[in-house]
Amino acid sequence: MIDAADAAATRVRRIADGAAARLRLAAGFYTGNRFPYGRAELSFLRWEIARGVLDPPTADPPGSPWWRAVNDSLLRDKTEALLLADGHSGEPSSRSVQLWSEFLSKPSPPAWYRAHNASVVTGYLRNATLALPELPAERFMMNVALVRVLHAHALVARPRLALGPFAPLGRILGDPRGRTVGFFLDLRSAFPELYPLHGLRVEDLVAAEGRLPRALDYGIIVPRLVPLYDFASESLGLPGIEDLISDGTPCYALPARRSDWHDTNARRLSTRLAAYAVRLRA
Repeated sequence: MIDAADAAATRVRRIADGAAARLRLAAGFYTGNRFPYGRAELSFLRWEIARGVLDPPTADPPGSPWWRAVNDSLLRDKTEALLLADGHSGEPSSRSVQLWSEFLSKPSPPAWYRAHNASVVTGYLRNATLALPELPAERFMMNVALVRVLHAHALVARPRLALGPFAPLGRILGDPRGRTVGFFLDLRSAFPELYPLHGLRVEDLVAAEGRLPRALDYGIIVPRLVPLYDFASESLGLPGIEDLISDGTPCYALPARRSDWHDTNARRLSTRLAAYAVRLRA
């Protein structure tokens, strides 16, 4: 019998060049009592498909090797864990597969975030070289996507860290089974739905961000970046997370520019939220 890791890798290779097939494989994981947990992940996957980042290399324009590789990582981990649960031979091939197996054994919002985020972070760390050729604006979006999903995890697992005085709302807002989590993970309201981002600078993306997404990013999340990454390192147990932030600034595949994340003008519309965040953390 082919072991679960090899079987999962084969399945992902077979569907790699079809966006619809990727969506079917991702959705196929969420059956029975797991069905509601797919809401946030599948919504984000549809955003990736709409942008074209998962298109094959033969497309015109081609998709993004980095976004494809990170999605491959997530799909392989979930598929391997499901195959193991269904009786395939082998042991979990990675920490992220182990966490998916734990989620399958006992589904819960914190267990889902640990497994999902471990797969995502592993994909980031393994594919950093693929991110380097991307445009700076794209690499900024990679950091925003990571920050958002780490914060969503904190909403249910460490709500006081995530929301300060609004901590009692954390588990409701961040529950991946609910609709409100889309506000934290859906990037469609924050960034353009196109790829590649020719002619756009990081400053353009920040300036075009909507009022509510800007309040979330600069009013709630930015003042908590350092403890947020510390929380991710502790909860996921993956070496290398500490290298994704420098001087309080996310820096995955991008030089750490404080002005991108700590610009007073960008935070102007969310001053009150930022004040709440900083005051509680202090």
